[in-house]
Amino acid sequence: GGLAMVCLVASAFFTTFTGGSGITIVAIGGLLYPALVSEKYPERFSLGLVTAGGSLGLLFPPSLPIVLFAVVAGIEVEKMFLAGLLPGVVTVFALAVYAGFVGLKNKEIPRQSFEWGEAKASLIAVFWELLLPVLLIAALAFGVLRIHEAAAFTALYVLIIEVFVYKDVKIKDLQGIVRESMTMVGAILAILATAVGFTGYLIQAQVPMKILEWMQSFIATDDPVQAQIMFLLVLNVFLLIVGMLMDIFSAIVVVVPLVLPVARQLGINDYHLGIVFLLNLEIGYLTPPVGLNLFISSFRFNKPVTALYKAVLPFIALLIVALAVTTYWPRLSLMFLPEGAGDNVMQVDEPTPDVPVEDVPIEPPPGGGLDDLEDLLEGGGELGGGGLDALEDELNGGGGLDALEQELGGGGGLDALEQELNEGAPPTMEAAPAGGLDALEQELGIE
Repeated sequence: GGLAMVCLVASAFFTTFTGGSGITIVAIGGLLYPALVSEKYPERFSLGLVTAGGSLGLLFPPSLPIVLFAVVAGIEVEKMFLAGLLPGVVTVFALAVYAGFVGLKNKEIPRQSFEWGEAKASLIAVFWELLLPVLLIAALAFGVLRIHEAAAFTALYVLIIEVFVYKDVKIKDLQGIVRESMTMVGAILAILATAVGFTGYLIQAQVPMKILEWMQSFIATDDPVQAQIMFLLVLNVFLLIVGMLMDIFSAIVVVVPLVLPVARQLGINDYHLGIVFLLNLEIGYLTPPVGLNLFISSFRFNKPVTALYKAVLPFIALLIVALAVTTYWPRLSLMFLPEGAGDNVMQVDEPTPDVPVEDVPIEPPPGGGLDDLEDLLEGGGELGGGGLDALEDELNGGGGLDALEQELGGGGGLDALEQELNEGAPPTMEAAPAGGLDALEQELGIE
């Protein structure tokens, strides 16, 4: 399985620096797929390997999707790079183990023991190829080249090496090579343009928002741990669907602002969320029936897309296992990060205790009600504080409020006082009902 492992590592390396898994399928897959078939690897396995290998480099620095996620989420790019290292190694390792198993199982695949001398000679033979990524990293790091300029530089560099150093390509062959490459690029651009147009429709129709709202109904729970588990499970399903339907850059820009506030409210680490997010989109590129890389691989290798469906299934299963480990073992993403980096505290609403009605204290209404009227009328504190009933008892006349009215009256009693108050009341106050305190006494049931 050595050649298959080389295919995985080379694909991951190429995707890391180009930021596009489709380009890796065309470039690295175009070179290694014929080699795999010639080495007697099963054709279906070889197709699945080069198609799945195109997505592996998205978690390694300086992957452009990692940078974009960090910018959109407002977190540090350097720490996001560190968070992706171990999950990226796990995904490559999972597929490498499967490739080794296939290599050992198939007895027709030639085996060759490792020899240091041959390895050294091979490194010397590919010196100019190994120099290219070093030059690109240095040029990008020091600002000599920008992304699109780096692409043009790479094409020019390879042209010079092939024509003037190795002399594998003749000048007269360049016209045919350009024609063939433009045909391939045009077809891929047509696929990408269709995908971008479909992405625009999904955004305008607010399909991601509606799917997310629907799936949020499954995570309603009062248990914080269960809420996190259910949210991550629902998020994985949601992002796999998004990865099938949208290109990774549009998905990051559209979906991250929707998902991030919910994740932070549930206490999920920002960097852990980012790695889970990108790993899902990576798998979504391969997921039938509309994963973008399936169509690119189908065109590149001239195979029906249904054949790609079957070829990638074992690789999708392994990547989902790696996704589950990464999702529910956050330490894998946070191993190299400082303590507390990207942590969020879960926001939990305090439950309202069930208090019996009879135990709930009843606050007196503003102004004190009739008890304050009693205090006002007692003058020197002779009357008790027990309301109108106590006021009637203290009068000891048996006549209730009529006796009080007679004692206080002098020129009409309280009825006259009531009339005076009604005449002088401000416009915003309602006049007291006619009948004075006699009517009030009758309504209260006082004899």
